[in-house]
Amino acid sequence: MRVKGGTVTRRRHKKIINMVKGQWGTRGRLFRRSNEAMMKSYSYAYRDRRNRRRDLRRLWIARINAASRANGLSYSQLIHGLKIANVQLDRKVMADIAARDQVAFASLADVAKQALA
Repeated sequence: MRVKGGTVTRRRHKKIINMVKGQWGTRGRLFRRSNEAMMKSYSYAYRDRRNRRRDLRRLWIARINAASRANGLSYSQLIHGLKIANVQLDRKVMADIAARDQVAFASLADVAKQALA
């Protein structure tokens, strides 16, 4: 007697179709298209979790650059000056200081200027 896997297969198919519910056309209805869409979306999610770090770093650098130019330094001069002065702040924290507290960032820029002089 052969074993028919109807309920197991339906449960597996239903799980994948529910994952991509709301997608356009057959991607949200038919199992094969849903499975393709799900695998593609997981690969995009994996890739973009890494790209998010890249994008955020670019954003932090842009914010730091704008704030450092307002204090008379370029981004590279600021980073170089802080490195010479042995100030160890990462770009995330510096961007936050630049956005929220201009006075504190101005003091950081002064430290960098003194180190460069």
